[in-house]
This record gives sequence, structure tokens and C-alpha cells, in this order.
Amino acid sequence: MLINRRRTLGLIGAAAAGSLILPYRLRAQGARRSITISVQKITNNNTLDIWYEQSNVGERAFFPNLWEGLIDRDWMGNQGPVPALATEWKRLDDQTIELKLRQGVKFHNGDEMTAEDVVFSFSDERVFAGTEPVGGKTLYAENFKPQSAKELPASVPGVGRRLWPALRGVEAVDKYTVRFHNATPDVTLEGRLYAYGSQITSKRAWDEAATYADWARQPITTGPYKVEEYRPEVSLVLVAHDEYWGGRPPLQSIRFVEVPEVASRVNGLLSGEYDFACDLPPDQIPTVQEAPGLEVQSSTIWNHRISVFNTQNEIVANPLVRRAMTHAIDRQAIVDALWAGQTKIPAGIQFESYAASDMFIDGWTVPEYNPELARDLLKQANYKGDAIPYFLLNNYYTNQTATGQVLTEMWQQAGLNIEIQMKENWDQIFAGQGERGVRDWSASNNINDPITPMVTQFGPNGQSQQYKEWTNEELNKLSVVLETSTDHATRKKAYARMLEIAEREDPVYTLLHQNAVFTGMKSELKWKAAPAFAMDFRAGNWHI
Repeated sequence: MLINRRRTLGLIGAAAAGSLILPYRLRAQGARRSITISVQKITNNNTLDIWYEQSNVGERAFFPNLWEGLIDRDWMGNQGPVPALATEWKRLDDQTIELKLRQGVKFHNGDEMTAEDVVFSFSDERVFAGTEPVGGKTLYAENFKPQSAKELPASVPGVGRRLWPALRGVEAVDKYTVRFHNATPDVTLEGRLYAYGSQITSKRAWDEAATYADWARQPITTGPYKVEEYRPEVSLVLVAHDEYWGGRPPLQSIRFVEVPEVASRVNGLLSGEYDFACDLPPDQIPTVQEAPGLEVQSSTIWNHRISVFNTQNEIVANPLVRRAMTHAIDRQAIVDALWAGQTKIPAGIQFESYAASDMFIDGWTVPEYNPELARDLLKQANYKGDAIPYFLLNNYYTNQTATGQVLTEMWQQAGLNIEIQMKENWDQIFAGQGERGVRDWSASNNINDPITPMVTQFGPNGQSQQYKEWTNEELNKLSVVLETSTDHATRKKAYARMLEIAEREDPVYTLLHQNAVFTGMKSELKWKAAPAFAMDFRAGNWHI
């Protein structure tokens, strides 16, 4: 193990042994291979709906193999926009974008994709449930309870307005031309079109599904692979869509199997049961690399690990307590000890890609590690040592449990009485409301602009505010500025101020480190990992 902080090492428990997963019998059709991928989790809510399953684990299962958008993300390159279901696009004005659809694209049911399907994919029925462009107003799931089995889950309209806060609608100009009409100017419209959620589905398939659940477990899309079988919390099997517009897929099938325990994923890879094992912690890398015929693909990705505060807890409601928690963390110790130095501490919730549009705030850093300052802030807060519950999942994120233990020790050394409460799933995490003081999360850059994640995760319709964990009037007003202003200097100034609010004055989160992925695999497969959770199994990334 490449660990060099003795105190931190002492806090890390051994991985638990897992249950036996029976081998999956490979299919044989032509020269194409079938593969099996062991993952910690396939989806969190047992659907394959991009608007309902907004998660890191969903990204891995969905993109780019199942779901596609009009504009796609360059998964194997700079993560920027590339043509996909649209071949070209142009701005008509600050509020309107027109796109020409790729002709001859076939859905998994054999239908041709047309403008009708695009209009439906951004409709009230599919996403918005009658909500108007919100302009900084928070939408709560409690106001959208489904009244029938075909209606959307309660959280979907708010998630839709999180990504498309001012979209008025999509117009079908002709069979192969669409226009997106926004209620306000928005310099990020192109980016929103390749963000997680803006992918296209078949209108006919939706209409024919008896219930939302039926549709959401086998959505009909345009990707190179289609759903053959989905067994929630067990497995997902995707098979080749041979009418794929991008050419014949190189694999016959892809099988994701849910294996929560790291040890079981590693053992399955070593035995040959799995072709890939995802979400490996760094201390397992030597075990895989030293085995004949195996290797580890690794990369830092556009995702940062964070701790999120819940101001419904009366102790955490005091910003001085939250500020103390941000200064009590030795982030470099976590990177060195738990990640063997193979990731880094970014400049707050910023991503290097922001520099391309001059939106990176130079000189900004995470809060300094200063336990003395943390103790002084607690004294100013008149903190009496009352317990602050820390709701923790068991390694949903790589190294999550060990990181939680280390954080708790660091907070306790600064005088904070943090109590870990282990939870089994995200529903239990959010059930805490006024009890929960802090939880884990991650923040992603989806469109090369500070809109993601600052506004989409912490703005008026970000998860934190939709779950009533935190709100800040000034930050909400600045969110609207960032979303609607076309003046670069105004946008950059607004973003700089939002960092000050969210990370210093009234913390909603504190950043820990940039995320990294480590995937064990058979070397013979000649496949490359993307700098993302997504796993690309299109022809351009498969060479056997």
C-alpha cells in the first residue's frame, strides 16, 4: 500500500469479503465479443431514465452506449461538444438556437428519429410537467406528486428546470430541423444540449408504455447498444443495436453486474469472471497490476468530492460552525494517504476547462488547513460540544468510508463532536432533514462553464436547495446573472462572488479533492478509459 500517513492508515478498515457472483455465459455471434463489467452500483433509483437517475453511477451505464443527445460530449477527448444526433447548429439570437437533425437515425425499435421525438424529449409530458421558466425560484418535489402510473416521478420537473431553467419550448421547423426557444438570453445553450439529461428518446415508445416504470426500465433510444434485460440491483444487459447510425457496434453485449464489495470485484477480475472491475481504490492497484494479463486504467475526472452541510440542523445552521469544519480538514493528508497522491486538490469548485472561456478565478483556493482557526470559530459560535450527525454511505464513492473516518477524526481534533451514522442508500441520507448535519456528495462539470456545478447543484434548483439543506438569497440572484447575462465580465464577477459565499461566508459545501477513477481490466481488450465515469464501447475505442 502506498500510504504514508500513519495516523490516517490506522483509521482505515479492511475490505469486507463479498458474495459469489455466478459467471455470465458469453454469447457468440460472428467475431463480436461479450463483456462483463462489475460495478459498485448500476443505478440508485432502479430506472434508466436520465432525468430521474442523475448520478455518477448512472453516467457509467448510460453514456455513450445507451443515450445520445443532439450534441454529444467528446468523452475520449476534451469533453467539449461534438455533433451527434444533430449535424450542425447555429444561433439565431441570444435566446434561440436552431439544429439540423441527422437523417436516417434509427431508434432501438426501428423508427426513424425526427423532430417530433426531439420536441417530445423536452416536453411537459416528458420533463417539465407544466412548469414555467422559473427565473431563480426553487421547485420542490412535494409539489409534483404523480397522480397516475404514467406520470413523472415527483423530482423530475425540478431536475429539468435545474438544467433548463428558462426553456420555453422546442419548435419543429420541419421533419429534420428544430429550434430551442429560451425565455432569457443564455450563453450556455450549446453546453446544456450535451449535458446529462438532454438526450433523446422515442415518442412512440413512451406512448406505448403502460406505465412510467415500464418505460424507464427499457427506454428506447438511439445509442449503439439497447436494453435487453434490466434486473434492478442485480444486472443490466445491453446488446448491439445493429442499425446504429455510427456503424456496427464492436461488442455483441455488455453486462453490468452490481458487486458492492471491492474485494469481490477484484477477486472476480483475478479469476476471469469479470472483464472489468470499476471503482478500485488505489491500495488495490498493485494487486491487479501484478496479476498476469491484467492492468489498471486511471484518470482524474471532471468531478470533485465534497462534503455538504445541512442548515436544517440547528447547530450547523450557524455559519461559524460550518466555517470551522472547512478549516479543520487536512486535504493533502487525505490525498496522500487514501489516494497515494494520485489525485489533487483543485482551486475550489472550479475546473481547469473554465480557463478556455476565461471563467477560471485565478488565486482562489480551498479553505486553509488551520485547526487553531477552526477552534477559534467554534468559540465565537459558542459551540458547546453537541453531537453533529454525519450521514455516511458505505463506499458509494471510492474510499468513502475511510475518508469519512478520517474527516471525523480531523473534525474531532478541532473540537467538533461529529458522530457517524451509517446509511444504506440515498433515501436514508435525505430522510434525516433536521437531524443530519453533514453528508457526502460530488460535483461535476458537464458543460465547461461554472453553471455546472455552481448553479445546477447549489443554485435555486440545485439539489441542496430543493432538499432544503441550505439557501442564500444573494447567491440565488447571482445564479440568475450567471444564467442570463451575455456580458463576460459581469458573469465572471458573479461567479467569483458565488465562490466567496458558497465556500467562505455561508458554506454550503467544502471541497475535499478532485475525483479519480481506477478501472481494472484484461489487457488484451485494448480499451481506453475516458476522463469520466462514462465507459465508451463504441467502435473508435475498441480495438480487438
